[in-house]
Amino acid sequence: MWQFFKDFHFYHPSEKRAIVLLLTLILFTIGGTFWYERTHQPVLSSEDSATLQVFADTLHQKESSIAKASVADGTVQHRLLPFDPNTADTLLLVQLGLRPFVVSNVLRYRAKGGVFRQASDFRKIYGLSDEEYDMLLPYIVIQRTDTHSPSNRLPIQRDTIRSTRENLMKESTYEKVEKYEIGTMVDLNKADTTELKKIPGIGSAIARMIVNYRSQLGGYYEVGQLRDINIDASQLQSWFSIDESDIRKISINKSSVDLLRRHPYINFYQAKAIVEHRRKHGTLTSLQPFVLYEEFTASDLERIAHYLSFE
Repeated sequence: MWQFFKDFHFYHPSEKRAIVLLLTLILFTIGGTFWYERTHQPVLSSEDSATLQVFADTLHQKESSIAKASVADGTVQHRLLPFDPNTADTLLLVQLGLRPFVVSNVLRYRAKGGVFRQASDFRKIYGLSDEEYDMLLPYIVIQRTDTHSPSNRLPIQRDTIRSTRENLMKESTYEKVEKYEIGTMVDLNKADTTELKKIPGIGSAIARMIVNYRSQLGGYYEVGQLRDINIDASQLQSWFSIDESDIRKISINKSSVDLLRRHPYINFYQAKAIVEHRRKHGTLTSLQPFVLYEEFTASDLERIAHYLSFE
């Protein structure tokens, strides 16, 4: 470097000017690049920031859910539970029985700033079938939040709150349902929502929950099963009769793992154990072989026995 400066004095004046100009251009380019990066940082609007925050939170929930429960391995048992579509994570959405691409559409809709302001908004999710929507509708619970809360909360308009309140008042005020007299018995496996609402203590939401869960099970074998969906069965015991011949059964000798695990009382590992035992030992005539399997408890075998056919 020092030798360069010593030799610089011996250069021709035109060469000196060329060298100085070249160095100036290099310094100007470096300085200009540094200045541009410092003064042209992208500025996000509050709406964009909120959207990015929702998207980041969603990704975090999705990753943590997958880490906790091997969703990709199909080890999550389907079960209907109350949920808020604005905050439900991947694990909960899968537990509800939603298909993977529908779960992805829910997350994508929320990441883009979409908000479910009322239960009926959930119907707009692409790929969600009418049957899935009708099944989940009684379990959708939209949590209301303040419009002045932090950006990661959901903005709820006053008109929406007012409309919801008015609808609830109309339902409770004008929906007059004639109730059954004490001593009336209703078949739990045959009654539709209209008949169920005639039982004191049962409204539209509870009636739909009972019918939807009955569809998932294939039928009830005792009134106590209503506790599975957080319904106080003790208060309803005297109103119901049950005909177990109406229960829809699954063929244990013909059904695949996927079909078996769809039942609320059979998880992935149990379904796999049944199919593996059938493959190794042939046709099953009872559940006795599974008494020693760690995948099953005595209570598991007792309750699933009502839903299996050995034909």
